Amino acid sequence: MSELRPDLARIAGWIAPESRVLDLGCGDGELLAHLRDHKQVSGYGIEIDMDSVIGAVGRGVNVIQRDLESGLAGFEASSFDYVVLSLTIQSMRHVEAIIDEMLRVGRTGIVTFPNFGYWENRWQLALGRMPVSETIPYQWYNTPNIHLCTLNDFDALLVSHGARITSQIVMHQGRRITFLPNLLGSLALVRFEKD
Repeated sequence: MSELRPDLARIAGWIAPESRVLDLGCGDGELLAHLRDHKQVSGYGIEIDMDSVIGAVGRGVNVIQRDLESGLAGFEASSFDYVVLSLTIQSMRHVEAIIDEMLRVGRTGIVTFPNFGYWENRWQLALGRMPVSETIPYQWYNTPNIHLCTLNDFDALLVSHGARITSQIVMHQGRRITFLPNLLGSLALVRFEKD
């Protein structure tokens, strides 16, 4: 198996062995397959894209094809130890609803997203252009990203929904950023629980 992307490796580091994980927007199941093989984790992935669903099935991952915008009604409260939403929240219409659903079905939520507060994004805006970067690789007219936020914005959203942040990592090009993370980090990873 190939090595995990640096952000997925950080997520995997947060997840305890033999736990139950729900991976929302799981793509081809790379994270769940890694967790199953290395940490004996069980769980499900949810993915809307049929090619990605086929990829996940090919990896032996339990996956459900579904649009996350319809919620997680099929899952009972507190049925997972972790609910992961990696690089997906910025393309969702109902961000608050998915945060509430994550807190309902899981003990711990993990969300990753492009940090719009990253200095290069700010600089491009100052020059009168919409940002294009490693974590926001689209032009303004073809982007699936409809809700861009900064690390500070996301933290405030979690607090307003009764969540407590238990860990946060900000990265740029696979490396952890600790100095001025909201300015110097292009990718945010946030772990949280009900307060």
